[in-house]
Formats: sequence, C-alpha cells, structure tokens
Amino acid sequence: MNLYAVSFFGHRQIDNIFVIEQRLETIIQELLLTKEYVEFFVGRDGEFDQLVASTIRRCKRAVRDDNSALVLVLPYATAEYRNNEQSFHEYYDEIEICAESAERHFKSAHQTRNRTMVNRSDLVVFCVEHNSGGAYQTFQYAKKANANIINLPDVTR
Repeated sequence: MNLYAVSFFGHRQIDNIFVIEQRLETIIQELLLTKEYVEFFVGRDGEFDQLVASTIRRCKRAVRDDNSALVLVLPYATAEYRNNEQSFHEYYDEIEICAESAERHFKSAHQTRNRTMVNRSDLVVFCVEHNSGGAYQTFQYAKKANANIINLPDVTR
C-alpha cells in the first residue's frame, strides 16, 4: 500500500478562518480522492489544529473514510490526554506520543515533535502569516529540509 503522510502547522489564532477552511477542505478532499492511503498528522495546540482536525473528519465523512487516518501526534503524554484518554481515542483514529520529544525538556518538546512530523511527511501544510512563533520556526525548518510545502494564506485558488 502506498502511504502518503501530511502534517499540518499553524498559528494558535488565525485570521480569515473561513478562507483557510475552504483551502484546507480542497486539499484534503483532493488527497482523499487521489492517494491510496493518507495519514494526516495533527497537533492539538490551538485554533488552527482544531480547524484542521474537524475539517479532516468532515471530509472523511463526505468524500471517503476508508483510506486515511487522523493521527494526533503529542509531544508527550499531556495531563489533558491522560485525563480524557477515552474521548481522545473516540475523536482521533490514532494517537502517537512522539518518542524524540517525550525525552526532551517540555520547553523544546513541541519543536522537536514538529521537526519529527516534518521529516515523516510527504506534504506539509502551513497556515503561517507572522514571522514569529512555533509554526513559523517549523515553516523555516521545513523550507531548509526541502519539504513539499503549502502555506494556506498564499494559496490563490
């Protein structure tokens, strides 16, 4: 089976949420229709991550749900996860604790997790509009790593 991995990163708060959601929907639907199997890697660190997860779930219901997995990648086992493990497993198809970041100091764990996700991905989708923050740092890392990148604010279709 051909596995296609996609990671998503964005600022905690996003402008033009409806425009971004439309662009996300177009990309996700296209992947579901053209790829044999897609792993969608997401975090859970802000508005963009929540938008991505809900858009993926909606597209899976509308387009097809037999060729993809919505995978939550946590930097470590958070208290929120430990206290709500059952509801997390009901929402996400899979949950991973990133081994590389779980061993790091919590202040660097998110960036380590993000870099690991970029390295595992065939496509990295960003919503980066500001030159600061973790999403921006990951965007810079992905560019240096020559990753296949889409930045949603730059998409014109």
